[in-house]
Amino acid sequence: MGKRREAAEPVVSASERLLFGGPLRYDMGWNQHADAFLTLSFRAMTTQLPGMLASSLRLARQADTRAARVLLAAEVGRGAAQAVSLLAVNTALGRLLTGPDIAQRLRSAAPALTALAVVMLVAALLRAASTYATGRLEPKVERVATELYLERAANVELAAIEDHAFHKLLDTAQYGARSARHMIGYGARVINAMISLVAAASVLTVLHPALLPLLVTMTLPSAWSALTNARRRYESFHTWVQHARAGQLISSLLTEPAAAPEIRVHGVGPFLLRHFRSMSETAEAEQARLARLAARTGLIAAAWTGVATLATYATLGALLLAGAMALSVAGTAVIAIRTGAANLDTLVLEINQLHEEALFVGDLQRMYIAAAERAIPAGGEPLPEHPKEIRFENVTFSYPHDVHPPDEQPPREETPHEQPPHEQPTHEQPTHEQPTHGRSTHEQPTHGRSTHEQPRPEQSTDRPAGGAPHRPALDNVTLTLPLGRIIALVGENGSGKTTLVKLLAGLYTPDRGRILWDGVDAARADRRLLAERIAMVAQDFKRWPFTARVNVAVGRSAAPMTEERLTASIAEAGAEEVVADLPRGLDTLLARNFSGGHELSGGQWQRLGIARAAYRRGSILIVDEPTAALDARAELEVFEKIRALAGGGQTVVLITHRLASVRHADLVHVLEHGKLVESGTPEELLAKGGVYADLYTLQAQQFTTRLPAPRPA
Repeated sequence: MGKRREAAEPVVSASERLLFGGPLRYDMGWNQHADAFLTLSFRAMTTQLPGMLASSLRLARQADTRAARVLLAAEVGRGAAQAVSLLAVNTALGRLLTGPDIAQRLRSAAPALTALAVVMLVAALLRAASTYATGRLEPKVERVATELYLERAANVELAAIEDHAFHKLLDTAQYGARSARHMIGYGARVINAMISLVAAASVLTVLHPALLPLLVTMTLPSAWSALTNARRRYESFHTWVQHARAGQLISSLLTEPAAAPEIRVHGVGPFLLRHFRSMSETAEAEQARLARLAARTGLIAAAWTGVATLATYATLGALLLAGAMALSVAGTAVIAIRTGAANLDTLVLEINQLHEEALFVGDLQRMYIAAAERAIPAGGEPLPEHPKEIRFENVTFSYPHDVHPPDEQPPREETPHEQPPHEQPTHEQPTHEQPTHGRSTHEQPTHGRSTHEQPRPEQSTDRPAGGAPHRPALDNVTLTLPLGRIIALVGENGSGKTTLVKLLAGLYTPDRGRILWDGVDAARADRRLLAERIAMVAQDFKRWPFTARVNVAVGRSAAPMTEERLTASIAEAGAEEVVADLPRGLDTLLARNFSGGHELSGGQWQRLGIARAAYRRGSILIVDEPTAALDARAELEVFEKIRALAGGGQTVVLITHRLASVRHADLVHVLEHGKLVESGTPEELLAKGGVYADLYTLQAQQFTTRLPAPRPA
């Protein structure tokens, strides 16, 4: 094993060292299975096969019980038909080779030949039934498995999504649905190959006890060759995919719009092309190494098979000369041996594939269990119909060690349209063909999927120097949010503002303390009913790659989509001009990577985000930097809209760095390092001369400080 590992170690090119700092290593979810295939031996295949087949049958029954029964019956029937056909051939040969004249021989062999024809017809019908059942089952299995995955993933706590271990399980398990689909076909072929092999072996044993060892001797070389080459390809896969991913990354940089200006101004094109060639040549060398080893293994197996075949036919000849075997039996034995050898080759390859897919299906099953354990609890106490206030009492909350508090960045002047994750360029698609376990390149361990792991948003650490534990994101905070008012949360980056509103929205639960809705503890409340009360506009809210209509109406996707509600929500957000400028109005697709898709500026997106929150009609509106991408005039208009919402009885919880925008708030809470340090109206806080006043003065000075006089020419 150590020698194989050493042989497959990648050659690190100069380009790889320069561009990527050394050997490329990606912590992908499926890497935990890198050695599982290498441990698969003939003994392991025998012991693990029943469990893998049982798993395939369970998946099939869950998706379509009737089709699963048809598939199983068809494969068993095909194997039995092969045994019957071998016996019919033996009978027909015996009749054709004995008798006084050819006419009598043909008449004597006619029943066996007729039976053989009927069996072949039945086998063809069974093959058709198997093909139909497999084609019916595979997409259903994938759909059912995917729906369960998505349903469970969407229903877990936010803390689970942000937990590194659970998120890695999600990354791995997402490939399980495609593997579940593949297991149906592989399982069917394994069952067929097993039954056919048993049938051939049984017939050989009936014909002559010495023939069964001959079958094993002839087929072992090809089985060894198939398993050895498959292991070698799988071991090399990581090297191959790293180089392929790097090459595709470089090629995508040459064509992506974001890099285009610098490529042209700085002349980066030839530089990237040179390194693309270097990376590709390194990958080609790895493919040549695999081809050389495969050729050598194939020659060894062919020589072994040749010797075994010669010994087999010599044994048959000796049995014929000694009168221990009839000529008809020898002919049937040759057919049975060739059939059995082909079935054994198929069995080894298909079990390899089935084993690999079963690993990913196992991840999917583990994800189902983990997601159920970390699901948002169902039910709970009802919240008051019209609460007067929400009170945080001694609330403390800390993020896990591998999850850091959200980085509260200063407002951005302009946020370009961001590509949805599923539309990002795939950097890992292979650039060179690679034989893998008997299937096409795009269906090797990635199962036709993209192996690009989308990066999670960067987050600030809030970690003291020296590697000390996290300080709490919120530390013993007690404050009141009077409903029907505008409440502003103010503080520098990392002060805990965003964490506080996430607790308010029920996305997290406090480590200590309580959040009370007129005396009802939110920790015991029905979380889904609590979410119904909340509308949220984050600074980096989701830009859905759908139409403008859906981008607004997704704020309350369960409600009937009406033009009246859409129009009112767009007006409340001041987004009429944005919609009017779209080529197809609300039916304009806002996804630039699709034909006919349209691009919005950051400010236009922000207005649609506010319209989405207005469409939701939540009694509490949380807005985090709502005017970050707006100009000064648009900012004033948006805050007028926000004040109008509060005037209509809606509660607005506002997070902003622009303290001039807070002057109309009814109440301001000032946070610093996770603690509440000040509360009051803007006027009271300015008069007090504390943290709020200091921050306000710093911002005001940016507009009042005179610029230095120009130097004389």
